Amino acid sequence: MKILARPRALSAVLLILAALLLILTGCGDRVLPSDPEVITLFRSATVHFTPDDSTLFDSPFASARDKGRIMATYLEMPDTPGLGHVTLRLAVRPIRKDIRNMVDRWDRAGWIRLVKPGMAPVEMVRFMTAYGGEISHEVDITHLAPLLTGHCEFEVFIDTWVSPAWKVDADLVFTPDAVGGSNAPAWAAGALFPEGGLTAEKPETTAEVIIPEHTRWVEVAAITTGHCTDGSDADEFITKDNVLLVDGVEVYRWRPWRDDCEDFRTVNPYCAKWADGSWSSDYSRSGWCPGDVADPMFIDLSDWLTPGRHSLTWKVEDIRPKDPEDTEGHHGYWRISASISGWR
Repeated sequence: MKILARPRALSAVLLILAALLLILTGCGDRVLPSDPEVITLFRSATVHFTPDDSTLFDSPFASARDKGRIMATYLEMPDTPGLGHVTLRLAVRPIRKDIRNMVDRWDRAGWIRLVKPGMAPVEMVRFMTAYGGEISHEVDITHLAPLLTGHCEFEVFIDTWVSPAWKVDADLVFTPDAVGGSNAPAWAAGALFPEGGLTAEKPETTAEVIIPEHTRWVEVAAITTGHCTDGSDADEFITKDNVLLVDGVEVYRWRPWRDDCEDFRTVNPYCAKWADGSWSSDYSRSGWCPGDVADPMFIDLSDWLTPGRHSLTWKVEDIRPKDPEDTEGHHGYWRISASISGWR
């Protein structure tokens, strides 16, 4: 009996030690990390501007909208446990016209967004194409993880006016967390994405948002970039105050600005060099650089967006209006979007 009892006692001790280890490391109810899961959104999707036949570059995996400037796809996303990190991998390539030229050699605004019923579209990444160069980026979008389940519509947009213009690849990479916890939120929602952006005629936009019960921490992911239709001064090279209001009360104010654009000169092979020796890709701008992504600003609004119903307003002050003496009506405008994420 003693001989049999000792292995049993040893096994019991080992089980107890294993259980203690799981408790101490926080793994008692969690699955150990596995390999990342990659889901392709777009592969060589052709963004273009073809008013006469926008379906010219359609495929079984992506179809055109907005005369080809938007390519859309639908996916059934697998259920995810909400743990780990989510990365969006992006590659944008200009289409060659001939041995020396690209069809579209200008810097263009672009985005990939998620469209789901019952909420504003969610901008997953905003990017600026390079002056005729290729770009690739990896962007952490873990704050949107709860939305990436079930039936999803994804769109890629580039503000081009030629055809064919750009090829786009995009993947979602789901990476399980190592032991120790996940920073993924409990819920997320789209809040603001005004089509056409904000202008002097319409300098603000408002949405109703509902914060679930038992939410203790709320962040707004705000993406904003200033532009102008003629490439001069405001609002691209002269920034303006961006303001967030909750229930009519100002809660945050900032001026987007990037002064590191010369770091991206190597991906801008077709930018112009001016008489003073400066390069067009190097100029500081209102929240963006040619060839880079525009990262969201994460703003903690937990004190104002408490559980319940609220209004969220975004306005930009002193946007350059249309010049009445300019027959083409050039003006400034701001591309903005906001999503909300909450932790319990």
